[in-house]
Amino acid sequence: MTSPQQLTRRSLQTRLALAYAAGVYAAGVFVLVCVAVPLAGIQSTKPKDQPSSGAITGTGNGISLPQLLTGSAVALVILIPVALALGWFVAGRFLHPLRTMTATAKIISAGDLHRRLDLGEPTDELTELGHTLDDLFARLQASFDAQRHFVANASHELRTPLAGLRTLLEVALADPDADADTLRSACQEALALGGHQERLVKALLVLATSERGISRWDTLDLAHIVEGVLASRRGQATERGIDLAEHLTPAVTAGDPRLIESLVTNLIDNAIRHNHREGHIEITTQTSGTQATLTITNSGPAIPNDQVQRLFQPFQKLAPDRNGRRDGYGLGLAIVNAVTQAHHATLTTSTRPEGGLSIAVRFA
Repeated sequence: MTSPQQLTRRSLQTRLALAYAAGVYAAGVFVLVCVAVPLAGIQSTKPKDQPSSGAITGTGNGISLPQLLTGSAVALVILIPVALALGWFVAGRFLHPLRTMTATAKIISAGDLHRRLDLGEPTDELTELGHTLDDLFARLQASFDAQRHFVANASHELRTPLAGLRTLLEVALADPDADADTLRSACQEALALGGHQERLVKALLVLATSERGISRWDTLDLAHIVEGVLASRRGQATERGIDLAEHLTPAVTAGDPRLIESLVTNLIDNAIRHNHREGHIEITTQTSGTQATLTITNSGPAIPNDQVQRLFQPFQKLAPDRNGRRDGYGLGLAIVNAVTQAHHATLTTSTRPEGGLSIAVRFA
């Protein structure tokens, strides 16, 4: 049974063949008209021998109109199958790359995302389309791989506190001599594990919201948002002996206030968490032309240049335990990257020779 795709393909080839045949047939008609009309007025000459001068004189009758019409009709009838055959052949040749692309695309859509069209020469419109599709397939493959990687990591991060919570409760319930203090201690540990899960789920929700895009565009001042975040983080920085230096000037831009606040919060938390004792953090907001810029520079351990971009992927850390603590999830900079892309901003990151990072976000 003929599939709809085959009917569509044959219909397209039929339409192209008819179009090419019509062009060839019209050209043939035009040529016959241009040749036949002058021939109708030409009179044939017949030689007459003249002994004295040998000149050719005398005229005969011209080509008759019935003969001309008959010859033209026969030529046009013969031209019909020739034009159709030629049009069908040319249409098939032009559609062959499309058929190859369609067959390969079906294989790719069936699950083989590693395969590509790989159209070679000559370079034409179809080849450019093939290259564009190859780029699209590569981005889809990267997206699916990242999604699978993200789901696997998220499942692992969520399963760990759940397993710990279950083990904690089972041990407490299995102890027949457990008193009120023992059960209270178990409940406190269970609450701590629950808080860990809650913070992780909240970070995942912020990341998903950022990747979904912007739902509101409000006018806001980056300096005002930074001041609000710093008010809740000064105690944490002081506890770790980190010096905070602020250079805040008005930097007005447009965006989602909650997402930008999340961006600022994660940048500051990352700078505090991955810093040395007695380290420092410098925060700057400024306006340059039409761009509002937020820059955060912090001291900390040295980071190889080839590892910086990896830190902006979900659940990626420079080391399992960069500073003796396990209070991060590897989502902070991923949220920063997602919020930046959602606002069509520019994110610039550079390592410092003495250690730490310098991160700048420029909002248009």
